[in-house]
Amino acid sequence: MASTISGPTLPGLPPLPPGHGDYFTETQWSVLMSLLDATVPSITAVSDRKDDKTQLGITDAEFKEIVTKAQASVVKKPAVEDITAYLAERPSDDPAFCRAVRRVLGNIPPAAQNRLGGVLSALSTRPGSLLLTGYATPIQDQPLHIRESILRSWSSSWFGTPRAFYKIFTAIAKVLWLQTSPLFRTVTGFPDVPINWSPGPTEDFGFLQFDTSVNEPATVDTDVVIIGSGCGGGVCTKVLAEAGHRVLVVDKGYYFSPSQLPMTMEQSGFHLFENNGLVNSVDGTINVVAGSCWGGGGSVNWSVSLQTPGYVRKEWSEQHGLPFFESAEYQNCLDRVCEFMGVVSGDSVRPTYRGQKLLEGSRKLGYEAHVCPQNSGGKEHWCGHCALGCASAEKQGPAVSWLPAAAKKGATFMEGFSVDRILWDESTSSSSWFGSGGKKKAVGVEGTWTARDTNGGVIGERKTRKVVIKAKKVIVSAGTLNSPLILHRSGVNNHHVGRNLHVHPVKFVGAYYEDDVKPWEGGIITTICTAFENLDGQGHGVKLEDTCMLPHSILSQVPWRGALSWKLSCLRYPQLSAWLSLSRDRDTGRVYADPVTGKPRIEYTVSSFDAGINFEGIIALAKIAYVTGASEIDPFLPGVEPFVRSSPGTPSAPAEEAKEEDYDKGVKDPRFEKWLSTLLHQRDNAPLCPPYISAHQMGTCRMSSKPENGVVDPRGKVWGTEGLYVADASVFPSASGVNPMIATMATADWIANGVVRDLGKKI
Repeated sequence: MASTISGPTLPGLPPLPPGHGDYFTETQWSVLMSLLDATVPSITAVSDRKDDKTQLGITDAEFKEIVTKAQASVVKKPAVEDITAYLAERPSDDPAFCRAVRRVLGNIPPAAQNRLGGVLSALSTRPGSLLLTGYATPIQDQPLHIRESILRSWSSSWFGTPRAFYKIFTAIAKVLWLQTSPLFRTVTGFPDVPINWSPGPTEDFGFLQFDTSVNEPATVDTDVVIIGSGCGGGVCTKVLAEAGHRVLVVDKGYYFSPSQLPMTMEQSGFHLFENNGLVNSVDGTINVVAGSCWGGGGSVNWSVSLQTPGYVRKEWSEQHGLPFFESAEYQNCLDRVCEFMGVVSGDSVRPTYRGQKLLEGSRKLGYEAHVCPQNSGGKEHWCGHCALGCASAEKQGPAVSWLPAAAKKGATFMEGFSVDRILWDESTSSSSWFGSGGKKKAVGVEGTWTARDTNGGVIGERKTRKVVIKAKKVIVSAGTLNSPLILHRSGVNNHHVGRNLHVHPVKFVGAYYEDDVKPWEGGIITTICTAFENLDGQGHGVKLEDTCMLPHSILSQVPWRGALSWKLSCLRYPQLSAWLSLSRDRDTGRVYADPVTGKPRIEYTVSSFDAGINFEGIIALAKIAYVTGASEIDPFLPGVEPFVRSSPGTPSAPAEEAKEEDYDKGVKDPRFEKWLSTLLHQRDNAPLCPPYISAHQMGTCRMSSKPENGVVDPRGKVWGTEGLYVADASVFPSASGVNPMIATMATADWIANGVVRDLGKKI
């Protein structure tokens, strides 16, 4: 009998705990929800409006015209009734939206909660409201149209504080509404489950289990303990297990089988990513996304399998004193990891619609561009939902490839294990750290294991037990955000730990076409333009790539220029294509532990140099969109209106006005050039610059040729220690300049083979 299952069995979300939201008063919550409702408000005809505090009224004739034009603007036209209901939807009426708001805000640092609470309190008073909005009436008592106008005024303020308010409130509203709104799905046709969903096989990792009724710590003995199951840890596990060593991999995250994937946008943030899906820099100028589940970032990344560029390898070799990176052996490592995952390129990669536009536009403009290699095991892998977990198991991430291969060679695994600290041989010298003359020897780790609930899930009541793992070697592969924190907690006081953070800052450009693009279909990144990768002659520039088109990922980047405008832009989502401009950042930041929660905090501000580099990519992407016939081009920058073509796919001058010297001027079209000048003006208009996005973090445990210049030596061993290694993107000497998965894996392969030699066995 054929299966009737048509979608994943989702893990669900835990109920909000008693007293959730107590960090805000009832008045503070009222102010917050009034601002979120003003961002994505209920919009109706005046004759249907019941309350001007909860609904934005438009004259009946104007509302009818808006609905008619909205329907006409979409290739696959929703019913008028559906558009009307979509416009009338109010976020705070949806319990799922309200729960999502409380879940997200409950996960931010207490200090940030207090700061936000202070703003909400001020806005609820007459003096505070007058100071911050120009109106004496408390903001929660204002009609909806006044609250919307306040948000508009904040967005264009020359003062930093109002702009910060605008960013915070509109970002929360946009992302969480896109994650939870059923009517958005109705009018756009976006499916939470890929068409022809068919889950791949479930891996049996045989995760270690412990009796939680026992008080004393459990003890496990192994040759090598690897902290982290991602791209670095996965490769190390396979190499060491195949060399005949007992290997135990531990991870704070949990395994989710293909039958549970992809998750919904809301659930994926909780289960698959660090800090509910977003880690903000302290100053709010960059939002960082990092995987936090079994398989790490390799379970949620976008399949791109680019090898480390030659100019980066040269820099790491010559400027950082690490000749390995220019050696034949490093190339062998790169090729070996690609071969194992079945990386495909060329004709084996099927470009998406937006990917084809990037190739086409690059060809027309003389830019170098090509398809992106992907770790799809030789398959086409036509799935746009992979950022929420890969259901087909075609993407050869660690949980699908490296770790199962290691399991066949006897590796063991522990999910739900948070490392408290690394253990040291107490008989070694206490003057251990770099510069102190001695070395401490790592002999294991200790931490807390959290069992699954009684249903085998991770949302019910769960019990814990302390576990001590004794090992000959310890490899930290917890990722660029967490590896330095583990070292710090364990007493590694090297000055460079947590510093030298690179993040590949990203901005986006979107374009609407007159085709039903179905942007959620196809591979996430399928093409790349490398024409601008070395703009300063020192290896710093941008890569241009097609990007993830999941609604909460891309539509949240569309600037909020007003409530109606933003909702209508989202309605046109099926015709949207978007690309990213990814900088190889020259300048750096740092990661440190929040003093209250212990979670990663990021101190990083995009420098003027790196911002200028990134802007070159924005200009180039706008040109690519223009020459490929986009009807509307949006640079996703507040203060810059989209370029709207007078006649899609044609030059601006009407044919009847054409003269002998007239021709298709392409990007030299005067109207388009004039619009481009507004972008160039924006480059110097930093106050209106929106936050950057980062999905790549590198460098916080930097590899170096001398202990005074980094955290680990050329073999990945932590300076001043024995038996302790780091093997993930945190060891990169500087930014990789490309999606870092392959560079991470190749470097981990090198480090793991060195550990094999240190253990005295040959492969």
